[in-house]
This record gives sequence, C-alpha cells and structure tokens, in this order.
Amino acid sequence: MDPNGKPRRPMFDSWQDARDHLDETRVALRNETWTDPDIGNQKLKSIADQFIERRKKRKKNDNTTDTYETHLRVHITPFAGNRIAKSLKRRDTMALVDHLIEKPGVGATYTHQIFKTWRILMNYMIDDDIPIPANICSRIELPEIDDKDEVALSPEEVGALAAAMREVEPRYEVLVWLAACGGLREGEAFGLKETSVNWADGLLYIEEQRQRRQAAKLKTKASYAILPVDRFLMQRLAAHVSCFRGPAPVSKVAAQKRRRRGYLPPPDEGLIVTNRAGRPLYRQHFNDKWRAAVELAGLPEGTRFHALKKFYTSRLGTSGTHDPKTVQALSRHARFEETWNTYAKLPVAVQGVKVSTFSGLFAQSFETGERTTR
Repeated sequence: MDPNGKPRRPMFDSWQDARDHLDETRVALRNETWTDPDIGNQKLKSIADQFIERRKKRKKNDNTTDTYETHLRVHITPFAGNRIAKSLKRRDTMALVDHLIEKPGVGATYTHQIFKTWRILMNYMIDDDIPIPANICSRIELPEIDDKDEVALSPEEVGALAAAMREVEPRYEVLVWLAACGGLREGEAFGLKETSVNWADGLLYIEEQRQRRQAAKLKTKASYAILPVDRFLMQRLAAHVSCFRGPAPVSKVAAQKRRRRGYLPPPDEGLIVTNRAGRPLYRQHFNDKWRAAVELAGLPEGTRFHALKKFYTSRLGTSGTHDPKTVQALSRHARFEETWNTYAKLPVAVQGVKVSTFSGLFAQSFETGERTTR
C-alpha cells in the first residue's frame, strides 16, 4: 500500500531487486521525497482540460480563461496534446516556439502570448506534482517583437476613429473617448455606470467590468481606482448620456408589436453605454462595429481597442505634465515595466492630480465638427 492507501504490485526479476526497491521506497517516504509513479501519466490534453475546468470553477477572469482555452485548443493541443504529461522536457518548449514561428498567421506578438499560456500550464502541472523539469520554460529564446506590428495611434487617427464610430453606431462613440482619454479597457468601459461618474470633480470610479454582459471583477488590484479625467472626456460623457440614456426609441408600429408579444423592457442597470435595446454590450457585437469603424477611419486592419489605452498612456507620458510613476498610477498598470514599455516614480498620491492633456488635442476639432454637422 502506498501513503494514499492505493495497492501497489510491482514485478521484479529477483528477490534482491524487490528488496532494493522496498528499501528505496522506505527512504523516500522517510525523507518525504516519494512521488506517485502514476502522476503525470495522462495525456497533456487531459491536463489542459482540467486546468481550464479548475479556472472556471474558481470563477477566474472569463476573458483570460477564454484566451487560454483558445491558445490550448488551436495551437498547443494539436502540437503536443497526445504527449504523456510527465514525458515533456525543455526541448519540447523550444520545439513549440519553433513550430509557432513557422506557422502561417502567427506573428511574434501572438507567439509570446501562446508561450505565456504554455508556461502557465507547465507551472500548473509542477504545482500538481507532475514530475517535469522545473526549468522547462526557462531561457527560451522567443522571437523579437517588431515595433511596427504595434499600432501607435496619433490624435488625428483617434479623432477619425471616433468620427467613424459616430457614423457606424453613434451610441458607441463614447467608448473610443473613454479608452483614449481615460485609459479604460474594453470591459471597464462596458461596465461604467452613471453612479461611477463624479461629475462635479471630474472623477471616474473604476469598480467593475462587464464580461458576457455580466458584472465581473477587474483585471488586477491595480485596476481599481478613483481616476481623475480630462474635462474633454467629461463633456463627451455628458453629451452621450443626454442623447443615449436607455433603449433607443422605436416606431408606434414596433411598440404595438412588442406589446402583443409580451415584451418586457430590460432592467435599468445604470450603465453609461448600452445597445439599442438598452441591454449591456456583448463583446462580439461591439467588435463587429469596431472593425467597421477601423476600416472606415482608414486605420490598419487588426487595430485593437487596446491601442486606445496605449495612446492614453503614451500621451500622458510625453505631455511633460506627469512623472512616470504618476503615469503608471493613472494607467492602472500593476507593473511599472508595462507603463515603461508603453511610454516611457509612485507619486506621493494621485489625489489632487488634474488631467488636462486631451482637451488641447481634441476639443477644438470636435467643436468645429459639431458646428459643421449643424
């Protein structure tokens, strides 16, 4: 019987071999170094499924779990899913990276992201006592990320993107400004409520995000903040709320049809941005509108919403108004390297900081555009 009460019946060629094995096992038990020889005999695909299921049971960040699940399903499992888990070595990590580099459509940035998922899975296995090398992901040479692959938006391009979104779906224009002038991530912008806006003092209370239309925790502890924002952004928020609070109006005929089929209006959750039905935004629906706006604005294909947050950080950093650590606090980055890599000491306090970087960039052109449309 092993320490877990499971019977073991190994076979040996001689009595002496059996005696030696018993002595070795007793020493390992006494030194607490004994490991179950059956641990890690599953295929990697089975371990990966367990890893995802455990994240879901513990209600980890849905978007992050979805990302891991996609990387595993599309790239990692087809490459190594049939391997016995405990047979994996450091050379398998190097082989995966080489495979990704040669794979069409997988650029350097995406290779880094998939490698991160692989490393997290390997650490999960190590924590579960699967006997793989501790250095299985150490000193792996990854491809250099070409700075040209990262879309760096100019103020003119942000303005063009907002104008394009105004044409594609006016309700969603304010999301562009929330990211570009407030540094909000997509889910945070979806989850911003009117009660989270301090209109008098120009503050946003970043307290939750929306994932799959449901309230969810923010990305990191650093994401929670009382965020001072520019007067320009407050103006855009006020204009949006005055025009797009609640569901979009429908015709009398449509209203009659709704009544006949027992339509119930959605509950008012106080969200700043909703779809035309007055419900929380669904990511895929917004992404369709985003791609249309990106194309209409003439921006590079594949420009992501996150490019607006990078714009926010880089503009704060180059404005000459805020020191780097204040920029980190305003950007709500958990690590300073993230801020430094985007733009580049903690401020004494963010309280009392006034942000006025974006009015000079957009206010005049926006007012001119409004007069022209009138």
